[in-house]
Amino acid sequence: MSRSGGTGPGGAAWFDDAAGPVVRPYALTGGRTHYDGDVFDLVALIASVDGGGAAGDGPGPGPSAPPWAPEPEHEMILELCRTSLSVAEIASELELPLGVVRVLLGDLLDHSLIQVRRPAPVAQFPSERVLKEVIDGIRAL
Repeated sequence: MSRSGGTGPGGAAWFDDAAGPVVRPYALTGGRTHYDGDVFDLVALIASVDGGGAAGDGPGPGPSAPPWAPEPEHEMILELCRTSLSVAEIASELELPLGVVRVLLGDLLDHSLIQVRRPAPVAQFPSERVLKEVIDGIRAL
């Protein structure tokens, strides 16, 4: 017997007993679709801050803002990031869309609960002149 929870277009149920309820990604982020701070690179390494403080601690958005309480997804990210993981790995482990993970990471960063290590910049390729000199040197051998 399946639960009745709501129906979509054409009378299809939004959930069933096996799958459970469907939660839209924007519901996990309070309707936010992106983080207003720096963009989280896919390969940026995220690590939980040791002794990061209680849920209401941290700088927060401003003095008049209510205390912040992390959602279960925030707690899962903090647990996963006891050892450094990339943003892509976090999204994969939690089976959440990348955009949702970036917003959740932004919340944690705003409250100083994570550290972000940016990837090293990509090295520049040598100029065409240098490559030609190397090829000429190899031919001369």
